[in-house]
Amino acid sequence: MSSRSHVVAGAFATQFIVIGVLFSMGLFFKVFEQEFGWSRTLVSSANALAMFMMGVLAMFGGRLSDRLGPRRVLTVAGVLFGIGLAGLSQITLPWQFFALMGTLVAAGLGTHDVVTLSTIAHWFDKRRGVMTAVVKVGTAMGQVTVPLAVAALIAGVGWRSTFLITGIVAGAVLVAAASRMRYPDAGEGPVTSGANGKTGLSPAEARASATFWVMCLIQFLFFSTLTSVPLHIAPHGMDMGLTTAIAATLMSVMGGASIAGRLVMGALIDRIGCRNTLSLCLFLLVLVLVGYSLVASPSLLFVNSAVYGFAHGALFVVISPTVAYYFGMRAHGGLFGTVLFFGTIGGAIGPIAMGAAYDALGSYTPAFLTLAALVALAFLLARSLPIASEQSS
Repeated sequence: MSSRSHVVAGAFATQFIVIGVLFSMGLFFKVFEQEFGWSRTLVSSANALAMFMMGVLAMFGGRLSDRLGPRRVLTVAGVLFGIGLAGLSQITLPWQFFALMGTLVAAGLGTHDVVTLSTIAHWFDKRRGVMTAVVKVGTAMGQVTVPLAVAALIAGVGWRSTFLITGIVAGAVLVAAASRMRYPDAGEGPVTSGANGKTGLSPAEARASATFWVMCLIQFLFFSTLTSVPLHIAPHGMDMGLTTAIAATLMSVMGGASIAGRLVMGALIDRIGCRNTLSLCLFLLVLVLVGYSLVASPSLLFVNSAVYGFAHGALFVVISPTVAYYFGMRAHGGLFGTVLFFGTIGGAIGPIAMGAAYDALGSYTPAFLTLAALVALAFLLARSLPIASEQSS
């Protein structure tokens, strides 16, 4: 097995576990409501804190990976993530839930994307879009399988044992996956091309570019959808009469459809460019969010969730190659982490606002329409990004 294959496999497994677990958190809404009487706003807030801390830690994780390499960073993060999940099996009070989600669980979330995808960007140039998509298929596979396994565990052994088992398994897999991750040695990596040449911009040069801040704003605007919809779709389905097990399949449908979204849009990046692919993804997401506001039956909810999954998966593929294209590989980890940080600010606000909207109005429709408006603005900003000749001049 080649070094590149080892790196791709390690990145794939990391994405599989971390996002599979994240997508499973919505299954605990009803459990916490029944056991502790916690509102959806409270539970959403803990998840939102994890999202915000994910962004903070992504900035540091990306910079540490640039300096120390991905193996050390991902090993430590994997151990902390596993301990955090296992610790959730012992919670009895809200502050305990917030503390674990905002620290140990967030450590795994904060490094899984920026470190793995930055490593892939170092290994691949001309096929960067496709190989990023292959790694992100790991996320989709996690979305398909992990929620089903978690739902079965909750039904079979209870929610506390489920968190304990999940923590042990997740920690072990993440440490094993981290052992495969490294940057290429001299002569192993590609000759990097893009709008800014072989090496790219320094952090200071990138921050002086209007394009960088537009990328940060785009990420802020659409990322709230990517954290809010997966978290709330299971309880939304249960409100429409679905059982916990069937509601879990909503996330599996999303995950299955996102495989196609990642692979199709990953290939398009290499064909039509990052700017056009990003715009297409955002336009599709607007249509889907409007669709959610109109869906009134469980069967149509599944159809709309499949289309959402396609768009969701595609957006997780396009950002890392876009950062590499506009700013090069000189400081890719740190710059990508900063863009993700701005996304997770929106990602932290979104789930809380969506939970609060439901608690106040008894409906998710206003939240879906608000998210659609934010993504529409992100689409317009994506169309304003420069093409190669404009960026190079």
